[in-house]
Amino acid sequence: MEVKAHQVVAARCFKSPHYDERPLGAEISLLVVHCISLPRGVYGTPYIHDLFMGYLDCSADDSFVDLRGVRVSAHGVIDRLGVFTQYVDFDKRAWHAGPSSYAGVERCNDFSIGIELEGVDDGEYTQAQYHTLASLTKALLTAYPKLTSERIVGHSDIAPGRKTDPGMGFDWTYFRALLA
Repeated sequence: MEVKAHQVVAARCFKSPHYDERPLGAEISLLVVHCISLPRGVYGTPYIHDLFMGYLDCSADDSFVDLRGVRVSAHGVIDRLGVFTQYVDFDKRAWHAGPSSYAGVERCNDFSIGIELEGVDDGEYTQAQYHTLASLTKALLTAYPKLTSERIVGHSDIAPGRKTDPGMGFDWTYFRALLA
């Protein structure tokens, strides 16, 4: 993968309305790994896309009731087949982390990139997802010098007690070996 002009070259790109500018002087220095599926544990639906684009039909599934009015995005999503779709340019602030803190600094959205894996926090991820995430991470490490391999975390690391993703099924050892 290659990152140019804050986008992954050759990726499917959509422009989520759920983003804003990073604060003046904020530098990208953290990668946050998340997971999502809508409905939970169901894959290949259009609902993640619809949520990030702001037009999710909350009556489509009973579990969507809590998503009514939610404005959320991530910089990108890696589906179960390993396909990466970008929703927010990396230089913009996607709304993925919520209340969060890393190394004593609040508001992780200000300085992080958020990548969603299609999955659940108590499930496993596909080989294709790991390989795409590793390829994307290498490209991001090259494009953003303040981002280092030591500054790659799960959502649970920056919002403990509130978030559990990417969960116990995410193999950090394997993922980090792919980065080597």
